[in-house]
Amino acid sequence: MSLPDLSHLPDILVEPILRAALIEDLGRAGDITSAAVIPAGARMAAVMAARQPGVMAGGTVAALAFRLLDPGVETRIIIPDGAAVVPGDVVMTIEGPARSVLGAERVALNLACRLAGIATATAGLVAAAAPHQARITCTRKTTPGLRLLEKYAVRAGGGANHRFGLDDAVLIKDNHIAVAGGAGIAIRRARAHVGHLVKIEVEIDRLDQLDEVLEAGADAILLDNMTPAELAEAVARIGGRAITEASGRITRETVGAVAASGVDLISAGWLTHSAPILDLGLDMP
Repeated sequence: MSLPDLSHLPDILVEPILRAALIEDLGRAGDITSAAVIPAGARMAAVMAARQPGVMAGGTVAALAFRLLDPGVETRIIIPDGAAVVPGDVVMTIEGPARSVLGAERVALNLACRLAGIATATAGLVAAAAPHQARITCTRKTTPGLRLLEKYAVRAGGGANHRFGLDDAVLIKDNHIAVAGGAGIAIRRARAHVGHLVKIEVEIDRLDQLDEVLEAGADAILLDNMTPAELAEAVARIGGRAITEASGRITRETVGAVAASGVDLISAGWLTHSAPILDLGLDMP
């Protein structure tokens, strides 16, 4: 597996998330266990190691957690985000004041395990969808407060990101259509309302809705809960006039057949709301 081209998440964006997590864990009195049993001047060296096979993500986030609690903690990334790991692989080394290392340990591990789990799940779908053209994308079904990090983890696993929020693209879903009075009406209203750089996608779940949304000029069409045969027919009828996206009940077992239909994108909400963690541990060598 080749490494994805990942841009580093700016610390200024990640710090508020980590500060909130550290404050939540340290509470009102700090780590009273470490303060009670570990001398103030004690130092320790530790490694973060993989206990399961998967794809790494969140190493830089974990490193920042240690540095935020104590700039005196030194970390070194051994295995970068996006790279495969096997049990026993050391992904990071940590060295510094023992109280500080232990004080940030759980926040660092919680986030790294979560993000590596998402990257691993994404990589599994990407591999199963190959060699077809479809790209695997996430959705807005993210953990509140962690969207930035979870969408980064999808990219680390070789996937792509869908919209980040309600403000960066128009996605007209069934409830919008019902209230607006029809898909075509909704698309035309959206086109008149948003700027020229904003894309408009509309969700349909029946093939008889295709002509209306194509005539109205949707930029992308989300084909929800359709069979591979229905998807293939939709792709043929659309004929490149809009980006095609498949969603609904996407698993590693079904994604290959969905990709073979010729859709451009396959979105799976479970990547960010239900992917199991990748087990990582902090050990003293």
